[in-house]
Amino acid sequence: MTYEQIKTETIGRVGVIRLNRPEKLNAWTDVMAGEMTEQIQAWNDDDSIGAIVMTGEGRAFCAGADLQGFNQRLADDPDARAGAGRAVNWTQLIRDSKPVVIAFNGYAVGVGLTLALPADVRIAAEGARLSIRFVKVGLVPELGSTRLLAQLVGLGHATDICLSGRMVPADEAYRIGLVTAVVPQDELFATALAKAEELANNPTAVVRKIKTLLNDNVTEPNLMRVMEREGARDRESRRLPSHTEAVTAFLEKREPVFNQ
Repeated sequence: MTYEQIKTETIGRVGVIRLNRPEKLNAWTDVMAGEMTEQIQAWNDDDSIGAIVMTGEGRAFCAGADLQGFNQRLADDPDARAGAGRAVNWTQLIRDSKPVVIAFNGYAVGVGLTLALPADVRIAAEGARLSIRFVKVGLVPELGSTRLLAQLVGLGHATDICLSGRMVPADEAYRIGLVTAVVPQDELFATALAKAEELANNPTAVVRKIKTLLNDNVTEPNLMRVMEREGARDRESRRLPSHTEAVTAFLEKREPVFNQ
């Protein structure tokens, strides 16, 4: 499928999305959001794809929302500035999706960072710089980021990052847990692809059940409820072909082959 503002390809069981407005530092638009949503939904319905990598073309991952559209948005409907409907849809899409690996190849600012927070793995190039910069344009963070960021880095770091709007260099992002690895720029895509391949080759149905458990249980105060959810998903998983294959492979002293 041909898109206007993203590039896509598949590599084995991994789907790759590249934000493709390098002349605008991949500034986020409604068109881009719609194209990414459409492609992710298509891959989620495609049994041949097990994980997704998202990165950017050029020297930025995404430098935030395209501010050229703000004046028109304000004129049309002041209450639309927060984009609440799109926020709910995007965050829920990524939380329900097959595993998503973000490769921060450069600047990730505003929505360029918050769109990545619901993802499963975030990896940064050494020169990447990240910022939830909403305060600098008189707005509040969205896409659930005021909770998701605090869950990742702790309330103290999240408060500093959100209230200051400052740039966070890649090494600090790694130290506080915002990204899981920092690698040289020329190794970024290969590293992200390898991680996505690792996730894609696990049993996809079980991977998605684990994602659901992690997302549902992270703020669940009742431990018994956590274990009830785990028990229900465990009973479902025991009936799946992937469990049978894992047991058979163990008895036959070979590696299991999932997602056939």
